[in-house]
Amino acid sequence: MTAELDLTRLRVLAAVARTGSVTAAAKELHYAQPSVSHHLSRLEADAGIPLLQRHGRGVRLTEAGRLLASRAEEILGRVEGARRELDALAGLRAGRARLAAFPSALATLVPDAVSRLVQEHPGLSVGLVEHEPPDAVAALQSGAVDVALVFEHIDVRHARSMDDLSRFESTTILDEPVNLVTAADLDAAPMPGSVPDLKALHDAEWIAGCERCRADLVARCAAVGFAPRIAFETDDYVAVQALVAAGAGVSLLPGLTLLAHRHPGIATAPLPGALRRVMALTVGPPAPPAAALIRQLVAAGANVPV
Repeated sequence: MTAELDLTRLRVLAAVARTGSVTAAAKELHYAQPSVSHHLSRLEADAGIPLLQRHGRGVRLTEAGRLLASRAEEILGRVEGARRELDALAGLRAGRARLAAFPSALATLVPDAVSRLVQEHPGLSVGLVEHEPPDAVAALQSGAVDVALVFEHIDVRHARSMDDLSRFESTTILDEPVNLVTAADLDAAPMPGSVPDLKALHDAEWIAGCERCRADLVARCAAVGFAPRIAFETDDYVAVQALVAAGAGVSLLPGLTLLAHRHPGIATAPLPGALRRVMALTVGPPAPPAAALIRQLVAAGANVPV
């Protein structure tokens, strides 16, 4: 060989080998046919050996041409892979990851994940917005965020369960227990290590969230034969705990809310079989900044003592 092999010319040779003709290769590459012929002639000159031979009205590859074409596919694949890796690295150095998350996740999982992310990729910026799952999904669909951190109660289904999420890429961050929460000095307070009996609280007054947020509580109570009497309605888990501690009622709260804030006047115990799954959603495979954020969310989830 008398010269270095040009990548464009290798791409042309690979296209001729793949499509079977100069005309088809020109169409695939969106080149003029004379341009393809010119690149092939220059490649032969660079290689110093015939790569093509006339065959009827067309051409076919010589043994050397077939060898070089097969190597060209490998070379081009490696170059493209390197380009993708460089693009990903550039995205992590100067990119942006935008996250929508619900309050208890923002108070627990997200700070740890974001801290690790910016330490690992100092040039990466992170945008955070607080949204309950339905609004987080809407923000994801509209392109306002790159990742939606949502939850779904996986032990119960009801009319207000989230819509089918199969249209999104989903990564499980953690499964957290749902806990019965009572006043610490209440007779119904579970003893440490005991298993709470939801049915035994059929006469209790309950503190619960909005109609959508308490749908899982209603479904669980219905499964054991009663409808809970909602005495107070609030989506603020700090207020829920304060009301419970004051003896205003009992409640159910998932583990992250108790990790974010725990009132000293409450007693808690995991409800058997009750789990809330926290998931990170993206539209299609995540871009490198979003993928890096999700990896850190998974790591943060693994360290959560719930």
